[in-house]
Amino acid sequence: MTTVDGFLADAARLLKEAGNQDPRREARLLLAFTEGVSGETLVAYPERELSNSDRAWTAIKRRASGEPVSRIVGRRGFWKDDFLIGPDTLDPRPDTETVIEEALDLLPDRAHVERILDLGVGSGCLLLSLLREFPAAHGVGVDISDGAVDATLSNAQEFGLDDRVQAFVGNWFAGVTGRFDLIVSNPPYIKSGDIQALDREVRDHDPMRALDGGADGLECYRAIIPAAKDALKPGGFLALEVGARQASEVSSFCVREGFSRIRVRQDLAGIERCISAQWPG
Repeated sequence: MTTVDGFLADAARLLKEAGNQDPRREARLLLAFTEGVSGETLVAYPERELSNSDRAWTAIKRRASGEPVSRIVGRRGFWKDDFLIGPDTLDPRPDTETVIEEALDLLPDRAHVERILDLGVGSGCLLLSLLREFPAAHGVGVDISDGAVDATLSNAQEFGLDDRVQAFVGNWFAGVTGRFDLIVSNPPYIKSGDIQALDREVRDHDPMRALDGGADGLECYRAIIPAAKDALKPGGFLALEVGARQASEVSSFCVREGFSRIRVRQDLAGIERCISAQWPG
């Protein structure tokens, strides 16, 4: 008989040997997932017999091999919600919440924001979180991946936002009509030559096309920024996540295209993480 307490001891030992920094907590998270119970239940009933120890050990071995917990359970907490993610979506990270913080500062009159566009929508973490904050807005999400669009629509339905969201497969602005109060994007921005040096949890488990930003990491910004002019309302804003040491160059792209009020926002680690700019009007 395999009990909760016995399993957690053995699983934490295996994860620790694999280099995990918080083995007991992650073992408990994965066991709660495979058993379909809360972490509190596991703590309250340490002598409880596992219903499926094989499934639990499979999850632990996946984690020991470097697969993120979020990928194993298929969900990731972001902003105020818990998002369904999949193999075609980027795993949302706290850095990206900087874009939401910037948008809220740029548009303090939340009731009057009508349309938001998210380019490379992925799981919908940016778009749907923004729709939570802007109650009158409708959102459009575009992604080159069918799986990402499906994830966005599934999350929208789960959060009760499906009547305010349109998401479709496309390449940046292809198929996008009308003008928007706000355009956001977390585009691929890793230099192609730097991909192999990424942490294995990112390199081996995030979709490559959501990471690779070309030779200098700036390829997507060259496509997005000039085209955004024709999709923004006069006075509308563009807010883009950027990689470390990219803020200056991305800002210069905005200046060249005629944007004003260009701002740089740091993430919690003090890294310049978001560029915003306003289209004159």
